[in-house]
Formats: sequence, structure tokens, C-alpha cells
Amino acid sequence: MAPLAALLSTLALAAGHAVHRTSVIGHSVDGRAVHVVETGTRGAPRVLVVGCIHGNECAGMAVIRALRRRPPPRYADLWLVPSLNPDGRAAGTRQNARGVDLNRNFVAGWTHHGAPWSTYYSGPQPFSEPETQAARRLIAAIRPRVTVWYHQHMRLVWTSGTSVPAGRTYATMVGLPLYRHRSPGGAASEWIRVRFPRLHAFAVELAAGALSRGGVRRHEAAVLAMARQ
Repeated sequence: MAPLAALLSTLALAAGHAVHRTSVIGHSVDGRAVHVVETGTRGAPRVLVVGCIHGNECAGMAVIRALRRRPPPRYADLWLVPSLNPDGRAAGTRQNARGVDLNRNFVAGWTHHGAPWSTYYSGPQPFSEPETQAARRLIAAIRPRVTVWYHQHMRLVWTSGTSVPAGRTYATMVGLPLYRHRSPGGAASEWIRVRFPRLHAFAVELAAGALSRGGVRRHEAAVLAMARQ
């Protein structure tokens, strides 16, 4: 398994080549590896998908598994993070191992909120957590055209600003309503839209429970469509 630096060093050298590789982009508070799978064609539009940022909202990982199983697409360069919060997933908690809501720990609109293990605890400062630092490094390095963050249980696609057209396409393809509103302070998608105004990002709020096979197929197709946005 390659370290991220080794993978990134080849980005400019391999345009047009199919790739399917797994790398480590960082480690969690408790030392668990945070992985990214690149699958697709170098030089094609990059799409980043994060299956799980809250450890008790991980239904989106099924979409990641489906995308990993298919042959590398020729018209997209997919970057798939199964879980940005492996400690929370192992413990079944929304927060990471320090009790931080990772989706309140990015810098855009960040304010100090809550206390450790409260629902929306923002952490002591922006990017205080190794998991959000890993996401920041990856996104700054690859500049994905679209980033999809899976959550539960609101059943909608949440986005704003210039990301609305991409979010609307996704919402239409999967049969979810579009919610046009700024994300909460410290949210990952809001940070991307502020820090990289030409990039698009949105949260996909899935229903409670596991995705059906048909649901996985719809979301898989919608992710692939994002390469054409």
C-alpha cells in the first residue's frame, strides 16, 4: 500500500493510464489508517467521495464498495475514502476518539461549539484533528472537481452557491430533494466551497439504515455523472 506522497508524485506523469491503487492519507487519533482508493483514468476529471465522516452514519460506504469493484472508468479519476473517521466507526459514535464532530472541525465558518462528546463539538480549534488534517492535505493536493460527503438521516442533498447545479444533478438522479443552504460552520463541504471556489462539494443525507441494492446502483451512477459536471 503506497503512502499518499508516492501516489501524488505520479499524478502529472501518468495521464491517460488506468489506475487502481490504495494509499494511506493519514491516521486517526487512535492510530487507525485513513485510506484512499484511486480508481479511474489519470488526467480525467477527479471526483472525491467520502463514505463516512460520522462514525454512526456509514451507509455511504456501500457506494464506495460498489465503485471499487467496477473496472476503472475511462472518463473519471475517482478518489474514494471509505471512512474519514475509523475510530468513530469502530466505536459506533458520531465523533472521533477525542469526542470531536469532524464535520464541525474545518475552518470555514468555524466557531467554538460544545464540549467533548456533545453532538456538534467543534474541537478546540479548526483542523485540530488528524482526520480533518488528512482530508485537507488530500483535497489541496488533488483539487477534485466534485466532492461528495455521505451522511444520514435527513434524506436530501445539501449544497449552496456554485455547487448547486452539481448537487441538483445528483439529487435528481437518486430521487432526493435538493436543499439549497449554507452548511453549518466548520463543515467540510463549506470549507471546500470557500477555499476552492471553482470546486464543487455537497453533502448527501441518506435515509436511516442500509442502502438497498437499487439505491447503491443509483448513487454509484450519480457519482460517476459528477465527472461530467
